[in-house]
Amino acid sequence: MQTQIIEYQCEDLIMEGFLAIGDTVLEKQPLILVAHDWSGQREFVQDKAKYFAKQGFIGFAVDLYGKGKRGSDIDKSINQELLNELLQDRSVIVTRLQAALNYALDLPTVDSNRIMAVGFCMGGMSVLDFARSGAKIGGVVSIHGILGRPETPSASTINAKVLVLQGHDDPMATPQHIIDFEAEMTSKGVDWQVHVFGNTVHAFTNPKAEDLNAGLLFAPSANARTWELVRNFATEIFA
Repeated sequence: MQTQIIEYQCEDLIMEGFLAIGDTVLEKQPLILVAHDWSGQREFVQDKAKYFAKQGFIGFAVDLYGKGKRGSDIDKSINQELLNELLQDRSVIVTRLQAALNYALDLPTVDSNRIMAVGFCMGGMSVLDFARSGAKIGGVVSIHGILGRPETPSASTINAKVLVLQGHDDPMATPQHIIDFEAEMTSKGVDWQVHVFGNTVHAFTNPKAEDLNAGLLFAPSANARTWELVRNFATEIFA
């Protein structure tokens, strides 16, 4: 497997992403953008990019904060500051994802007709916003994401198919949030799916999530089911 830290431009910011490509590249490959949680482009999403490369895709862990802006597993206040800065103008999320996509589309091995985005927590919110913007990609997957819509109105047409995976007991995306999201997607005529895991809180795919009081806990069964659903969705999108 080939992995590489790469730099790309988004307006006046230098972004730092992580690219993973499988060893055998015989033709153009599908691209999966991977959007990070509130701690930034770190080991967790790099591992997911490598996972997708092993599946025969190009995995690109994107940067939503900018080079050098990274959070911590220990000091959550750093993560909160980074998230708050981003949310001062949530529309920049779409701009930064589009910059990552533009960079990837220039790679000679990327199949421009087979693209999807997968995001975790804040990254789940981000890929949903990308879909809401009318981005021309095949699908997006939000995994324990934030579902509330941004202030910026959605595009008249949402092109991407949407898969949402949530824990029923997630304090950051309650059952009412899920109902509201489903109504939003239906009103736009989106091809959407929502899968809800019982007895499951936030961050259920992250083995480092160990704070049940804060609603953060790894769930092995929900994690395993998540990747089965993601694989099935990618097969559909990239058919």
